[in-house]
Amino acid sequence: MKGIMIISYVYLFVVGVCVASFINVVVYRVPLHISVAKGRSFCPSCHHSLKALDLIPVFSYLLLRGKCRYCQAAISVRYPIVELIGGLLAVLCFHHYGFDWMTILSFVIFMILLSIALIDFDTMTIPNGLLLFLLPLAIVIAVLNPQIDWISRSIGFFIVSLPMYLLDYIIPDCFGGGDIKMMAVCGIMLGWINTLVAMFIGIMTCGIAASVLLLQKKADRKMHIAFGPYLAFGVGAALLYGEPLLRSYLALFGL
Repeated sequence: MKGIMIISYVYLFVVGVCVASFINVVVYRVPLHISVAKGRSFCPSCHHSLKALDLIPVFSYLLLRGKCRYCQAAISVRYPIVELIGGLLAVLCFHHYGFDWMTILSFVIFMILLSIALIDFDTMTIPNGLLLFLLPLAIVIAVLNPQIDWISRSIGFFIVSLPMYLLDYIIPDCFGGGDIKMMAVCGIMLGWINTLVAMFIGIMTCGIAASVLLLQKKADRKMHIAFGPYLAFGVGAALLYGEPLLRSYLALFGL
């Protein structure tokens, strides 16, 4: 049994790395309105079509020493980092759920959240297409996981998204429309309690990141910061560990 588990972890790590390699393609192409289903991968600098040896996740970056084989342009280190994150997330999902349908489903959701986070970080926008892909997955979780009832999920749809919408109406551009829609969709997936946990984590991590940027003088108080990456992190954390995190937080206050 131990051997099977080790093989499963290794296999899923490799699968996660490969899927995350495709996520890199999604993150690059979607904002440019380039099809992710058609056309061969190419170098963003010289647009030369890449061969199979150039596309091996992580290893190609190392073998090419971080440079394009054809034009010698630097390849962002973010590509292999994202691939490794994909592998680790696949292992994390399996470690949490084991041999269960939620392992696959949660991993797919994490890949969508990763795409949202990176695209929002790059462009300050969250594509509607990714949210439309996330919505049916949220509904599938709601159907297959009846532990959170539909009343909680319906409240979750509004409990964060509606205040964000009203606040954005009062103070224009304090939230992006994509942030609001993402929290509405994730509210269905998480239920209202875990949606609040996700929002709390998102606010805290965004606040920490903003403080670091201010201290390093890389930002000022008027600078807009993409909120999507922090919300995506909060949603992922709440999906796996929402209830334990909430209990630990309340325990700090003796509740």
